[in-house]
Amino acid sequence: MTTKEADITKVFKKKYFWDTDLSSLDPEESRCLIIERVFSLGSVQDVKETINYYGKDEVVEVLCNLPYLDPKTLNFVSVIFKVPREEFRCHQNQQSTKKQES
Repeated sequence: MTTKEADITKVFKKKYFWDTDLSSLDPEESRCLIIERVFSLGSVQDVKETINYYGKDEVVEVLCNLPYLDPKTLNFVSVIFKVPREEFRCHQNQQSTKKQES
């Protein structure tokens, strides 16, 4: 884990956290929310900054265990981290939902 900036408002953009006070978020306790929002809504530069902040291994672990990622974000993270889509919890959830509908 990398050394983390105490004031996360200097690292992450407030526009991705419209529904919460970014300055009140604990970067460790809210890491799933922060990582999901940046990867789903952020620019490539925002994604790079998030990886630098949390470290690649922690980011991949969080993304792989999220219950939902939109299809575009799932494909993006699968490609950039070279992790098969099947290893993401959200992909497994999508597959089980499709089976239940059949």
